Amino acid sequence: MVANLATQYHLSEVEYLEAEKTSKFKHEYSEGEVYAMAGASRNHERISGNLLAKFIQHLENTPCEPFSSDLKVKANHSFYYPDVLVVCNDDKGDDYYTEFPVIIIEVLSDSTRGRDKVTKMNAYRTIPTLKEYVLIEQNFIDIEICRRASNWQSEHYFLGDKVTFESLDLTLPVESIYQRVNNEEMLELQHKSIKT
Repeated sequence: MVANLATQYHLSEVEYLEAEKTSKFKHEYSEGEVYAMAGASRNHERISGNLLAKFIQHLENTPCEPFSSDLKVKANHSFYYPDVLVVCNDDKGDDYYTEFPVIIIEVLSDSTRGRDKVTKMNAYRTIPTLKEYVLIEQNFIDIEICRRASNWQSEHYFLGDKVTFESLDLTLPVESIYQRVNNEEMLELQHKSIKT
């Protein structure tokens, strides 16, 4: 089953979870269909890593714990691997997935943007503990936050802004999230700071 996981379209949740434990590659599961995950770019990994590092430092000695893209989130009858997530007080969770995230972050790419903005957003919004869903562009600077408290309305943050992750009581400059990212806006900012 594992070798053909990406081509099998109608697996039960139990079959998927068991196969995923021994699979060489990660797959997401949506309503019985399985999707192979592609590798991430350096910029994608830089953004995820920057946020994970900030979250780890900020949440030290709290009941909240950040995770990277190897822990699945269950939303209804689907399982996804968010780029970064934070779970609080999850003492009854499974070792391989959680149903109790308070914040989920997805770094967008051309191939995932549609699923992240529509399919996953609709699924994630059904998770009762979720307070914020964050979508981050990697090829240009744009951080979009959808908050339950604002009825999931989008707010955008750009270069020069500070963004507050309300669920974590953490405010960060947008530039710190894009540290080391090689896109046109960040390269221009680096060039300006070298000149001054």
